[in-house]
This record gives sequence, structure tokens and C-alpha cells, in this order.
Amino acid sequence: MENSTSVSDLLQLEGLKVTSSSSVPVFVLLLLTYIFILVSNLGLVVLISMDRSLQQPMYLLFCNMSVNDVFGATVIVPHLISDIFVPSAERHIYYIDCVTQAFFTHIYAGACHSVLMIMAFDRYVAICNPLRYATIMTGRMVAALSVSAWLVVLFLVGILVGLSARLSRCRWTIFNPHCDNASLFKLSCESVLINNIYGLSSTVLMLGSSIGSVALTYLRIAIVCLSSKNASLNSKALQTCATHLAAYIIMLLAGLIVVILHRFPQLSDHRKLSAMLFHVVPPATNVVIYGLQIKSVRQKIFMLFTRKTLTLTEK
Repeated sequence: MENSTSVSDLLQLEGLKVTSSSSVPVFVLLLLTYIFILVSNLGLVVLISMDRSLQQPMYLLFCNMSVNDVFGATVIVPHLISDIFVPSAERHIYYIDCVTQAFFTHIYAGACHSVLMIMAFDRYVAICNPLRYATIMTGRMVAALSVSAWLVVLFLVGILVGLSARLSRCRWTIFNPHCDNASLFKLSCESVLINNIYGLSSTVLMLGSSIGSVALTYLRIAIVCLSSKNASLNSKALQTCATHLAAYIIMLLAGLIVVILHRFPQLSDHRKLSAMLFHVVPPATNVVIYGLQIKSVRQKIFMLFTRKTLTLTEK
């Protein structure tokens, strides 16, 4: 009985399709990219937490993005790397691990939107209500925004994955590089109408709220900048908003490509690749965009490396 239970709980995972000649280059590329994501994002969080001059609402909210980026990459990249040299027929994952991976995969995707939404709110207050910024964006407000961004996603994704986990299974193969909600309910032969309705509704809600709030925020900011003759204000607004908007567009395009390719079954391999890149490209680019484009962060990083170089030279 134990053997039959363990076999029924074991799923075959398609994983990443690579040829034997490209296995080593792909392994090295993924490993280096993952190390870069970990070191750069966690390093930026440590820098912000240790430097009091950077402990401003904008940077504290950005820490949510860095943590989520590390989280999103860690959910799938280590598993992909470990399976590269394993034959396709021997790539397995336990059902409970697959459910867990699907849950955290969607947490990452949802938090990408919710975190960028609260960061857009911060930019709106800073540019449209600069005199009230300090009284509105208090430490308590920053904490409340951060907690709400994660709780809303946890609630929506918990229901989403829970609806799929309740279904019985008649298939045992995941035709995907990693587990997600669609992979879970495709294992069942039962009706998935409720899953499709809720999945579509929650996606429309999250995407609609995300695109709508960001679009309205930047429309309002553009109106304020156009009506203002303060060159310093406009320059600062352009710098910080361009950084946030670049991160948002990269995340949105990476996610939309996956959704669009779902409509073309003949491009399934391209969809699987784009789904993996969604967990790699935004985490790798966000830290570069914020770390190098925001002057105060760039200066702190430069000072840190200059100080270390001088110390090594003196030794």
C-alpha cells in the first residue's frame, strides 16, 4: 500500500528541454544568473537596511521587490539547474512539492503586480503631494502597504491553487519546465469549469487593478509635471518614475508573452521558455535598473566599492 501511494504521488516533470551539447552552457548561464540575482538583490536590501540615508519610503518599498525577485527565482531556477543533466524520463517531482511550487510561483507573479502598485502610490504622493509626503508616507503606512500587498496575493493564490489541489488525478505528467496552477488541474479528468472561472476572474482583477492604478497614477503625475514650471521637480519625477515604469513594463511584457503564447499550441516550447524567463529576466533587470539609475543608490554602491578598493590597496 505504501509503494502504491508513493508511486501515485510521484509525477513526471518535463523540465527544461536542452540538447546534450547545450547542457553545460545552459547550466553555467542559469547558475551565474541565479547567483547574480541572489547577490545583487540581497546586497541591495542589506545596503538599504544598513544605511540610514536610504531608509526612505521609496527604498523600503523597493525592498519588497528585491525580496520577491529572489523568491521568484529561487522557486524554479535551482530545480531547473539540478534537472539539466538528468534524462527526461527520470525527472520526477512529488505531488505535494508540485503544489507547493505552483503556489509560490503564483505568489511571485501576483506580488510583482501588487508591489509595483504600492510603489506607484508612493511616487504619486511624492510628486503630486510633496508637502504632505512625510505625513502620509510614515513608517506605519509603509508597513501597512507592504503587508497588504502580500496578504491580498496570498488570499487570491491560496484559493486558486486550493481549487486545483482538491481535484482527483488521472494523469501523472507535467508538460512544463515547472509546476503551476494550469499544470495541476490538467492532471485531473474532472470538470475544471470553476477553476477556469476563478482563474480568469482573479487574473482580470489583478491585471485590471495593476494596469489601471499605474496608468491613472502616471496620468496624474504627467499632468502635474506639465503644469509645473519647476525644472528640479520635473527632473526628479522623470528619473524616479522612468525607473519604476521600466521595471513595470519589463514585468508586464514578460507575463503577457506567456499568456499570449498559451493561445498558440504549436508554440508550446516558446511558451515554456518564456515562462522560465519570467522568473529570471525581471529579477535580474530590476536590481540593475534601480541600483544604477537612482543616483543616491548608485553613489552609495560606488562609495562602498571605492572604500573596499582603498582598503585592499593599503594592505
